[in-house]
Formats: sequence, C-alpha cells, structure tokens
Amino acid sequence: MKKHLLLYKKLSPSLMARLQEQVAVTLIENLDDTDLEHLRQALPEAHGLLGASLRLDAALLDLAPRLEAVASVSVGVDNYDIDYLTRRGILLSNTPDVLTETTADTGFALILASARRVVELAGMVRAGQWNHSIGPAHFGSDVHGKTLGIIGMGRIGEALAQRGHFGFGMPVIYHSNHPKPAVEQRFGARYRSLEQLLQEADFICLTLPLTPQTQGLIGAREFALMRPESIFINISRGKVVDEAALIQALQERRIRGAGLDVFEREPLDHHSPLLQLSNVVATPHIGSATFETREAMARCAVDNILAALAGDRPANLVNPAAWNRQ
Repeated sequence: MKKHLLLYKKLSPSLMARLQEQVAVTLIENLDDTDLEHLRQALPEAHGLLGASLRLDAALLDLAPRLEAVASVSVGVDNYDIDYLTRRGILLSNTPDVLTETTADTGFALILASARRVVELAGMVRAGQWNHSIGPAHFGSDVHGKTLGIIGMGRIGEALAQRGHFGFGMPVIYHSNHPKPAVEQRFGARYRSLEQLLQEADFICLTLPLTPQTQGLIGAREFALMRPESIFINISRGKVVDEAALIQALQERRIRGAGLDVFEREPLDHHSPLLQLSNVVATPHIGSATFETREAMARCAVDNILAALAGDRPANLVNPAAWNRQ
C-alpha cells in the first residue's frame, strides 16, 4: 500500500505525476480557514507533508501520529518546531542552494533600486510629474565603489558579495559567527564586528536566518550606529529587525533609505508607515520568486520527501538527530 502524502502547495503536472506514481497524494490547494480544516482532518493518515508558508507547531503535528517526514519548499525553517520533530523522529528537509543566486539577484535589485530611487522616480514619471530636468532634489547615490556590508555570510551572502565585488568594484566587509578565510581570499572581504560593520558600510545587507539568537538583532541601537548615508537591505527574515525602530530611523532620516523584501508580519499591512515613506522600496517577499527557481525548489522538495518515505536519508536533512533516532 502506498504511503500517504499531504500536499499543501500546488506543483507542476510533471512533479505531481512523479509523486502520484509513488505515494497517495491529498492536495490542499489553499491555506484559508476551510482548507486548513481539511488539512487537519487529513493529518491522522499522513506519512509525509510537503509545502511552504504554514506554521507547523506541536498542536498541529500532534494530529499526525503516523508522520515520518516533512519537506519544506523553502530554505528557511523558522515555521517548524524542530525540537518537537526531532523528538518524534520526524525528518525535516529544506531546499537550500537552488534559490541562492536568485535571492542574491533580489538583494542586488533592492540595492540598486534604493540607491537610485528607481521606484520613487518611476512613480513620478507615471504620475505625469516629470516636467523639467532632474535636479539635486531627485539625485540618488552611486553603488559602484561603495562599501558593501553583509551580515550573515552564508550561501546567499557569498553570492551577494560576488555581485558587489566583481560586478561593481565594491569593497566587501562582513559579519558572521566566525571569520571565513575562503570568502576573504575570493572577494577581498574583511571581517568586522557587528558594530564596526554598521558604522563603516554604505549598504548594510541582512542575509542570515531567523533563530532565537538573531530575532531582533537589528534595533534602535544598531540603527543609531549607521551613518546618515547608509542604505539598509533585508532579504533574510522580517523578525530579525525591530520594525518600529527601522521606521523611526527612516522617518527621522537617520539612514538614507531601505530596500525590504521581508517584514515582521506578512503580507505587510496596507496601513504600515513603511508604505508612506518615499525612501523605502518594499517588495512582497519575492526573494526566490522566479519560474525557474520555484520549480527547482519544488523538485528538490519532492526528491527529499520521496527519499524520506522510501526509508532513505534525504539530501537536505535539517535535523540529522531525527535520522539517528530511527
């Protein structure tokens, strides 16, 4: 008898066909209240879960006594109670690597758009307000040659450093848990304490995961260390930043601007003060949102879940201790 997979993300026909060849699939098409109730009703029979953007806590997972594996179509795993999954021996996998370059593209798009005020000035043209030559009131900032500061030098941080160093001649400084000699050799990067980086960088880019240690890492104290010319970029997780402190820093022009793809609460509230600020570029969490990358992520998640349900160790196992419990 085939094992039962509860799928809460639409997949391409080819990936769906591949799943259905090997497991029995129940598809939950949306995550609204009605379909969430359908998901709860299906959990008792589920051996595997595959999807994204759903917080799977202990209360929900207690409804799934047969559960063996969860495959997340994401690189971030802050939606999962990893300790709980590990105690039960449930394998959690994610989709790293395949979204690295695309997310770095998004980060650099935000750097360019924020520095050159692309969204603001394009809106001026669209509104019919371009009536004379652009003067200093509408000037932006150069990107080439400026100092790129990266907080979190993982895969995405390295891809961002590559773009800045080789493409724009930017000196790279970074902060992470420890110095990375290979990164320093490849990009001429220099390790800095968090405080030093905030004081030195022209562009301050967050590319680190959300953990108990990083939640609220950037707050009022950190914004006060930045220079008035600094531009703040976040392509990591919204809760790494104290959003109220960010809003205040922007309103008071203590930093020049911000490019934000993530927020404390998503979708961003329509009445957020961030949307009233001309020095903010806000995008709807599009870091990996291209046709090619989202299909690659889904394919990776399918590989992970099918391996786990077949009794094999998935390639992108987040909690190896759960494998050791089996």
